[in-house]
Amino acid sequence: MTREVKETFGTSGSLGGRPPAPGALAAKVRALAPSMTRSMQRVAEAVAQDPAGCAALTVTGLAELTGTSEATVVRTARLLGYPGYRDLRLALAGLAAQQQSGRAPAITTDIAVDDPIADVVAKLAYDEQQTLADTAAALDTAQLEAAVSAAAHARRIDVYGVGASGLVAQDLTQKLLRIGVIAHAHSDPHLAVTNAVQLRAGDVAIAITHSGSTGDVIEPLRVAFERGATTVAITGRPDSPVTQYADHVLTTSIARETELRPAAMSSRTSQLLVVDCLFVGVAQRTYETAAPALSASYEALAHRHRR
Repeated sequence: MTREVKETFGTSGSLGGRPPAPGALAAKVRALAPSMTRSMQRVAEAVAQDPAGCAALTVTGLAELTGTSEATVVRTARLLGYPGYRDLRLALAGLAAQQQSGRAPAITTDIAVDDPIADVVAKLAYDEQQTLADTAAALDTAQLEAAVSAAAHARRIDVYGVGASGLVAQDLTQKLLRIGVIAHAHSDPHLAVTNAVQLRAGDVAIAITHSGSTGDVIEPLRVAFERGATTVAITGRPDSPVTQYADHVLTTSIARETELRPAAMSSRTSQLLVVDCLFVGVAQRTYETAAPALSASYEALAHRHRR
């Protein structure tokens, strides 16, 4: 990894950032849990499941409750983005207050095989809403601003994604093309790499991978990174391999997979929110050219439908 060793610890670590808002705590736990040790996971799961109860505990009390050590509790708090346990307790108290007021509802139950279709609709709607809320709460707006700025001034933008993430990549490039931005989506790994070789400073490469470990997406981003392009990773795992080659990391809500709801469904929802934010930001920055281009595309499509 080059690029000044990713400005010390990369772009998504807890060092140097603002502590997450109370409402973002559960999303932060879900995003970081896979990279935690088992003892740290016990602490994180405890605070996410019972914020009110844990807010009343001292660091020693929480360590005893989770069968860990005080040092583990403090390390977990810091990994979650808080300077220390005192700050985590304050966030837990805030989250508990939100839940009591009904502004932070509890997680819904999973869809059962025999659920009536009305319940399926209600549960899916709630889960989609929660996914969007978690993503919005945890999204680093400073990273988003930087990615928008780079994309707004880019000579060209390449977007990499496969499977469900490939559909999101196509959605982003289609939007960018309609406002006059040169953008290409690549789902074929060979074409992605051969195109990445042509990138240089002033270009932007965006990798979309929920797991952050998809080799067919990581490899072209690595090539683009080494060629000097500005690189962006949209991922649900802020400490995953793809972030090694990302100048800017945009974190999506962690997908909760169940038997009847593959992870690709909720991960796609959160990815679409992030790319929409990215697109609107670019459209704002390039409004003088974006507005006429968008009007021209509308007119061209309307003319085609009139024929």
